[in-house]
Amino acid sequence: MKDLAKEKQPKHVAIIMDGNGRWAKKLGKKRIFGHEKGAEVAEKIIEYASDSGVRYLTLYTFSTENWKRPEEEVNFLFNLFIKYLESRMEKIISKGVRMRFSGRIDKMPEDIQKACKRIEQKSKNNSKLDLIMALNYGSRQEILDAVNKLISSGKKEITKKDIQNNLYLPDVPDVDLLIRTSGEKRISNFLLWQIAYAELYFTEVLWPDFDEKEFDKALLDYAKRERRFGGLTGSDEFGNK
Repeated sequence: MKDLAKEKQPKHVAIIMDGNGRWAKKLGKKRIFGHEKGAEVAEKIIEYASDSGVRYLTLYTFSTENWKRPEEEVNFLFNLFIKYLESRMEKIISKGVRMRFSGRIDKMPEDIQKACKRIEQKSKNNSKLDLIMALNYGSRQEILDAVNKLISSGKKEITKKDIQNNLYLPDVPDVDLLIRTSGEKRISNFLLWQIAYAELYFTEVLWPDFDEKEFDKALLDYAKRERRFGGLTGSDEFGNK
């Protein structure tokens, strides 16, 4: 939202884009129809977030658990992802968006790996918005990968900073605002380390119905909250300043 004061604007927004299948089912259509509509919505929100002053936007694109879905749906999601990158990313990059990926990308099909590398290279000098696609991502796996990397390096004692420095994208700041659509109130193994002090926003709106107005609602809700990060602001419980 463009008119929010800078200090009230979340720097990093993460979104669990939930409800594509249910949206399609309500219309009597296959789940893949919902995924196609969801991709269109994602494009609009990316552009709007960039224009609103958000600096980092992370979208939960494909989780490590999504492999359990029917093979037909998984293959469709992969094909949709490639199609989306090839047909839409030029436009997004032209708006100053840097495209990045977080997850076990090296375990994805080769054509997706190549597409990810190509788009990262092409957009690496952009700085208006870092768009992070969490792809083949699971937060527990990310933390395990960081710990195992540290063990392999010979670390005997591991600090919080060590783990932070060995996450998939260690330079990306913690999440300020986490949005989940579709009425579900779960984190679903998403950015567990990075959302330690994030504000959580849950909406009943299914992802294909999520639009710029709904995004503004989340930003306004965030702006009204008083973030304490485990401490106290103003007067404490004893009335001390």
